[in-house]
Amino acid sequence: MGSTEKLRLGVNIDHVATVRNARGGAYPDPLRAARIAEQAGADGITAHLREDRRHISDADIEGLMEVLSVPLNFEMAATDEMQKIALRHKPHAVCIVPEKREERTTEGGLEVAREENKLAHFIAPLRDAGSRVSIFIAADPRQIEAANRIGAEVIELHTGAYCDAFAEGRFEEADAELAKLRDMSTFAHSLGLEVHAGHGLTYDTVSPVAAFKEVRELNIGHFLIGESIFLGLEPAIAEMRRLMDEARA
Repeated sequence: MGSTEKLRLGVNIDHVATVRNARGGAYPDPLRAARIAEQAGADGITAHLREDRRHISDADIEGLMEVLSVPLNFEMAATDEMQKIALRHKPHAVCIVPEKREERTTEGGLEVAREENKLAHFIAPLRDAGSRVSIFIAADPRQIEAANRIGAEVIELHTGAYCDAFAEGRFEEADAELAKLRDMSTFAHSLGLEVHAGHGLTYDTVSPVAAFKEVRELNIGHFLIGESIFLGLEPAIAEMRRLMDEARA
């Protein structure tokens, strides 16, 4: 069942920086991508500053904080270095994600239940500084309950397992993952958490997730940057926006 409340779209610009960094120059510029995304209907910009700086750089974060008129969602690992950077910039939102050097992207959700005490202390100063704290987790009741206990205001459900199963033609598995996402959206909402979702979403997989009335925001990056090679960034984002709005109506 849909909801008439507008579903927000956060556009992740990390992979514009990946292309730039492949040549070590200044082009393409992630800040330019962020401005185009705003014009195309993005409600926020997401950027992940990794420990190894493999895509977004410190200068990109500085620039985004200066030029954006929509909120910045700052993705980061739970490290002292990243906490200091977040406290200096005070972005609208901070999303805590798992990060291992060898992974290609953020795989799986954060293990909150095992790290509850550490994470509670880690996010407290971020909340005090005025940033909304989001935790990127699997659709698992244990992790949702733990995120709620440590004082997160938002959870972002990892949609990767659903998207991967769909892409590989394992449709029964995709349906089961989708049912889990739906149930956990409802559960998290019942605890008073704001629910976001993201990872691996495409034109083919976005609509069922966008239709969950408890989900307030989707964060989508890699697919949109890839699609922009063929369509242009503005039309690629506009089409995602259209599919989301249609699913929501």
